Amino acid sequence: MDTLISAGRVVTGPHGQVLADGAVLVRNGVIVDTGPRREVESRAPAGILRHDFPDGTLLPGLVDAHVHLVLDAGPDPVAALREADDATVAEGIAERALGLLNAGVTTVRDLGDRNGLVTQFRDAVRAGRLPGPRVLAAGTPVTGPGGHCWFLGGEVNGEDAARALVRRNAERGTDLIKVMATGGGITKGGPPIWAPQFTAEELRTIVREAASAGLPVAAHAHGTAGIVAAVEAGVSTIEHCTWIDQDGFRLLDDVVDEIAARGIRVCPAASPDWRGFAERFGHELAEEMFGGIRRMRERGVQLLTGTDAGVSRAVFDDFVSSLEFFAHLGCTSQEIVDLATCEAADALGLGKVTGRLLPGLRADLLVVDGDPLSDLQALRRVRLVMADGRVHA
Repeated sequence: MDTLISAGRVVTGPHGQVLADGAVLVRNGVIVDTGPRREVESRAPAGILRHDFPDGTLLPGLVDAHVHLVLDAGPDPVAALREADDATVAEGIAERALGLLNAGVTTVRDLGDRNGLVTQFRDAVRAGRLPGPRVLAAGTPVTGPGGHCWFLGGEVNGEDAARALVRRNAERGTDLIKVMATGGGITKGGPPIWAPQFTAEELRTIVREAASAGLPVAAHAHGTAGIVAAVEAGVSTIEHCTWIDQDGFRLLDDVVDEIAARGIRVCPAASPDWRGFAERFGHELAEEMFGGIRRMRERGVQLLTGTDAGVSRAVFDDFVSSLEFFAHLGCTSQEIVDLATCEAADALGLGKVTGRLLPGLRADLLVVDGDPLSDLQALRRVRLVMADGRVHA
């Protein structure tokens, strides 16, 4: 059935392109018409389903490019995952995905799976069997022996083993490859967060193998040495990118410039609890870390919105708090909306699928009260979410 959605403001494109009193016509999950409300109404068939929001803003659905649907965001999400069977984890994935959808997120990139559960959920959403956002699934992350997130089943030792895991992920239909270039905070007993887990040549092997299957590579990299190796290897995105060294922070301007020149996107994966992080670890340390992200932005690195949802305190239903991190960096509300919609879609290779309200794209839509281009808090006042043409209230 055709559906017409109208609003007092329609965000039609980047850089604050807004249509007053506009409408979008959706047919079979695809946007088929966008324009002034009266014109779209005149071209629409009679008796169609309507959703009218004269005081609201209609914009593309939001994109969270860094989530972990298998984790529950509780005090110890790793222990909870290891204690749960696959059926319980699958139920949690579906529940957490609804939290994202309720917050207006219609596309997510999941960066760490167990036993293909997220890939199975992705397929169920695509088939219309379960509600949820569009999912890009990385499958089993590649990590070293006893390395970061080893409990997800992706431990490899040597280039041959890494190549084989990439092939298995590709055969299982993953949308990208995730590699743990350094240690991470949630893996108890694992390598330090700054320590590299692979050489640049090993990372090149992973990138080449992924490329042969047409898959991009996302590299988890906190430590400076791991960031350098990931850039040399030619990964598509760097997650976190906090420039932690053994003795503090060590940001390398020449490497930052190389990241910008190569078009490697950086996802800070700012938790909705990023302010709490500063309270717990000290504002001085936090500002030094946050300052590195700000400096990369100032030097031309393109950032990517993501929440790290699933790790402790990184909840699935508060995307706006994560977006406020970009305001802390100096971005305007308009720039943040672009980051979370069209720019994120482009970065994930989905620019011809979603991220804009244009005819021919999938109907991923969000209606909120107020004007998020001037007041980011308007994104908290969700009135309607449509994901892939399916209305979710």
